[in-house]
Amino acid sequence: MAEFLDAVDGFLWGMPFIIFVLVIGLYYTLRSGFFSIVHLPYIMKNTIGNKKDSEKTGSDGTISSFAAVAIAIGGTVGAGNLAGVATAVATGGPGAVFWMLVWAFFGMMIKVVEVTLGCYYRNKDDDGNYYGGATFMIEKGIDWDKGKKYGVFLAMGFSISLFISWLAGSQAYTISESLHVAFGINPIVFVFLYSIFIFYVTCRGTTRIGKFAEKLVPFMCIAFIVGGILLIIMNISSLPGVIKAIFHDAFTGSAATGGFIGSTVSVAMRSGISRSMNSNEAGQGTSPFVHGSAHVDHPMKQGLWGAFEVFIDTVIICTITALAVLCTGVWSNGEAGATLTMSAYTQTFGKVGTWFLGLIALLFGLTTTSAWYAYDIVNIRYMLRNHPVLRDKLVNAWKFLFPIPNIVIVTTLTLHNYDATVFWAITDIALVLPVFFNLFSLFVLRDKFWEIFKDYKARYMGIGKVDPNFPIFFENVKGVAEREKEINVKHKEMLKG
Repeated sequence: MAEFLDAVDGFLWGMPFIIFVLVIGLYYTLRSGFFSIVHLPYIMKNTIGNKKDSEKTGSDGTISSFAAVAIAIGGTVGAGNLAGVATAVATGGPGAVFWMLVWAFFGMMIKVVEVTLGCYYRNKDDDGNYYGGATFMIEKGIDWDKGKKYGVFLAMGFSISLFISWLAGSQAYTISESLHVAFGINPIVFVFLYSIFIFYVTCRGTTRIGKFAEKLVPFMCIAFIVGGILLIIMNISSLPGVIKAIFHDAFTGSAATGGFIGSTVSVAMRSGISRSMNSNEAGQGTSPFVHGSAHVDHPMKQGLWGAFEVFIDTVIICTITALAVLCTGVWSNGEAGATLTMSAYTQTFGKVGTWFLGLIALLFGLTTTSAWYAYDIVNIRYMLRNHPVLRDKLVNAWKFLFPIPNIVIVTTLTLHNYDATVFWAITDIALVLPVFFNLFSLFVLRDKFWEIFKDYKARYMGIGKVDPNFPIFFENVKGVAEREKEINVKHKEMLKG
């Protein structure tokens, strides 16, 4: 099974798909004039530097920008940061870190684009609550706005493929792996207890998840960053050689050493890019689901938070994980996943390091799993938007259904003694179709993004002339609000009927 999954993973994440991903990222990065990099100080000032303003909520069915980004960061900072990055290095060698960062820098701009468009094409439901994300963006942008009927098929393709990725499980495997190594907790027992706690967090919807994420996300990120920097400092003598290997092996591949079997450049690229994308979600079209509910007066204001997410998630946290396993030399010991990262911390800090990373893995996993629950709810609302009775029943039932794949995955891998590489191969395979549908749609909608981008720079950066007639949200376009109202009236009649 492991060999089969690895072969499928290698085929789907072959060079044609990698080139497709990189070309879309390069296009938006170049066309924007490297906006997310050149204007990074501006982005920081107008996101985390303006936190007080971002905490405002609306009376129009929205949540605060910071609550939205806390959920989204909770969704990105998770198992991918601890276990996914370690698996990338264990599979692709030090060169995988280079390609991980390449996508991070491209991904910062991609996240700006998908969050901005997700907010611009946001949807208001029967109760007046706002939702956004790739599904509404694709259908409204390509079908309603551009008049291309294939938009509905692309949107449904994305929605179904994202639903299928739910079957691959979420964070429970990595957390169970970490807690088993740190405290000897049985993974199967843990996953059942974990599912009960997730039910408690998610049973009251996005508001409860937002409050949970707002409190936990800043603490867990700061704790991990401080611990990781301390580890690197304690192994600082290895850092120059590690940095050299990252750049050298990115273009030459890595020779076999210790328990590491060696890798080619293509394996390093596949490992680095797929793990980067899985971690920061740039290109997946997932975090815009929650960003679309944010209280914001211009879609690109929320888009800036997307760049901030990727920077914190990958450029900071993932890099710390990668340097930790490389500087300590454990990367070539034959281990993978969270076990490999824990080896680095144990080697440096002893048992305290093991306990620390076990706790961090639990916190990372809780926030990510909760965020993905919020994503699934919005996705269900889209898939069953024309069947409101069934939609509401499934939304209510989802709190019970959501943990099932976690239980199945953890139990199966544990009973069959499969290692972390099997789990991450499953994750990669589940990621391909949502990424394809989302990135292809972002390219189709490129002209609309550049219009919004131009308007934002004119209104808030003093670059260009403001067009007072520009519709800041799609709902402001003539006829759109009326069309949505008709749909919602129809849905309410169906609910009554």
